[in-house]
Formats: sequence, C-alpha cells, structure tokens
Amino acid sequence: ILSFTFPLFFSSLCCFQLLPMNLISSPKFSSSSTKSFSFRFLLCLFLLNFFCVLSFASLRSHQYQQNHKKPIMILANLTSCSLFMGSWVYDETYPLYQSSSCPIIDSQFNCQMYGRPDTDYLKYRWKPTNCEIPRFNGLDFLLRMRGKTIMYVGDSLGRNQWQSLICMISAAVPRGAQTQYITGDPLSTYKFLDYGVSVSFYRTPYLVDIDSVLGKRILKLDDITKNSNAWRGVDVLSFNTGHWWTHKGALQGWDYMDLGGKLYQDMDRLVALERGLRIWARWIDANIDKSRTKLFFQGISPTHYNPSDWTTGTSTASSTRTCYGETVPMTGTAYPGTFPDQMGVLKEVIRDMSNPPFILDITFLSAMRKDAHPSIYSGALTSEQKANPDHSADCSHWCLAGLPDTWNQLFYTALFF
Repeated sequence: ILSFTFPLFFSSLCCFQLLPMNLISSPKFSSSSTKSFSFRFLLCLFLLNFFCVLSFASLRSHQYQQNHKKPIMILANLTSCSLFMGSWVYDETYPLYQSSSCPIIDSQFNCQMYGRPDTDYLKYRWKPTNCEIPRFNGLDFLLRMRGKTIMYVGDSLGRNQWQSLICMISAAVPRGAQTQYITGDPLSTYKFLDYGVSVSFYRTPYLVDIDSVLGKRILKLDDITKNSNAWRGVDVLSFNTGHWWTHKGALQGWDYMDLGGKLYQDMDRLVALERGLRIWARWIDANIDKSRTKLFFQGISPTHYNPSDWTTGTSTASSTRTCYGETVPMTGTAYPGTFPDQMGVLKEVIRDMSNPPFILDITFLSAMRKDAHPSIYSGALTSEQKANPDHSADCSHWCLAGLPDTWNQLFYTALFF
C-alpha cells in the first residue's frame, strides 16, 4: 500500500508546487505566464502518470512473488506432476494416527505393540519432485464417499493398505461415530455407518480363481468367474497381485495350474502371471463402467531381503541382517537395487487394455523405505525366532502406522484431486 500511495502523494505535491502563484491572485494571465503554466501542468500530468504506472507494476510484482511462495498444487492425473518420483522428508506432524488407537491392525503389522524400539520411521512424508499432494483428511474422505463402497482386492499387501485406510479415517471421525466390522474369508468389511461408507478387503492373491479337485488346488489361469462376482457394483476398486506368483515350496498356493484345460505342475512364473492378468484385464474391459466405478491397480510392493540392494557394496552392522536394524529411508532419487520383474508384466498388460485402471505406482517410493518393515516386531514370532532375524524377519509387509498410509494419501489424491 505504501509503495502505491507515497508516489501519488509526492507527485500531487509536485503539481501543487508547480502551479503559478498568480493563478490564485489574478484572473488574467500574460502569454508568457500561460505558456509557463501549460508546460508545468503537462509536466505535472507526466509525473503523475509515471508514478501510477510504476506503483501498479510494483504492486503486481509483489503479488506475483507472494503467490509463488506458496506450494504449487498439481493434480495427480496430469503428466506434468511426477507424483511417484521424489524423496522422503522428515516431518514431525506425522504419523496421521497412533496404532494404539486404531480399531483394526493385524498383529503382523503392529510393530509398536510388539516392541519396535524406534519411532523415526513414522515421521516421514513423501514429497514428489515437482508438486505438492494434499494431506489426508479422513472426514473429507467420508463426506466425498458418502453412501459409496470401496474394495481392495488382492493379497496381504492389499490387506496392509486396507487396514491403513480404516486407521486413517477412524482417526478423524467424531467420537461416538457408529461403525461395524464384519470379518470373513475371502471378504471382510468395515463400515462407517453414519456416512454409509464401507471399506472392504477381498482376499485373492492371484485374482484368478482357485478350485479344489480331489484334494488338489488348481490355479485356473483362464477363469475369474467366482472371484469377480464379488466385485460387481463397487464404487471404487483397487487391485493388487504379484508376490504369490513367485512363491515356491511351502509358500506356493497351488498344486497345479490349469491353462486351456491342460494341467501343469509348473511353468515360467512371469508367463503365468501375464496369462492371469490378461484374463483379469479382459473381465475389467467387458464389465466395468469407469463412469460408475473408479478403478486402481497398485504397483508391486518391493521387499528388502538383500542388503546389497541398498548398501551398494558397503558392509555395515545394520545392513547384514536383511531389513532388521534399518531405521532410516534411503536418500537420493535413484534406487541402486533391482525392481520386481512383475511390474514390467503388469504395465504391459494394462497398456493393452481399453479400460485401463489408474496405476498407483508405489514401487520406487516403497523401495526407498528399507526401514518401514515389521522385521522381527510382529506378534506372530516366538522369542527364538526374534533372536534369529536372519531367518525370521518380515521384510515384505509394512508397519502400521507407516508406509501404506502414504499409499492411501496418493490414492486419496488420485481419487479426488
């Protein structure tokens, strides 16, 4: 304001001083005095105009600088925003909730309850390279989703994210809000009754069906009929798969694969994954109306079982036992290790779809979080197992509160902004 009013005051004062004194005392002027007055008057107008232009320019410059001090908000679906590339920033305002106050966290994810001694891993916020993302607001989420349904479909990483969202919303709802929790297999649902919002998890690690024939588990690479019946009519669907396709031995979830009516004891696991994903993609293209249903697919969540992926040849005491003892994220903008091969298969299949989902590409940002796994701080471990982290640390799932909260913050951003 001062930069605008002071020049006007100064130029007005100059105009007053430039007026001939005999303008007040005499009604008549000589020719010379008239010319002198005209020159002075024109000079006065010039000065007044000059200072006005200068003041407005100064004001606009000030406004421009003030506006550009604010973070730039770029929406998630714009190609100019590198939503999934960036770095982790320490932020004392995190986490968004305390695990002790959340009504639903599996023991295998509840690291604080089961003795994790450090808490810094809870304090990191994801900062994309060239944009800002909104802070998650649980009440806003419920109001926007009033009367609607959300379903996570996939394996235990999907369950990790499902429980995270329930915790994030629960931290924001008014005390006394009515809820309902219905557990089951394969379907579990948590309802926020006052808002008519339900958040479900449908367990199907391969997405395609598994049948039991003569006591044998048959993975049906060409069939998704049974599972997909549960997905119809849902307002927001978020899928994930990948990890179970590579499991062998006791962790393998099938005895035979059925492809085109022929049974296989085994085949290239990435080939099997691609075949299963293409059946899923065909069903999505034929059955999901994207004007009615919002569709997401979560990127492959990385594991941290090989310290050489993040130590780049440097041996340290904290990195010799898989993810055990890791307490801080990686820095920089590049992950030195390898990403899951399943991610390439997933992107190739989705690229060929006519009705593709939004890929919640959490692979890179999660790879940088070697510190965020349960490790040995899981209720499922015995004291003997905890004493042997080399063989028992969980470096696949994630602590809650923790990294899946960021997945849901990005989910929230992509869904509404």
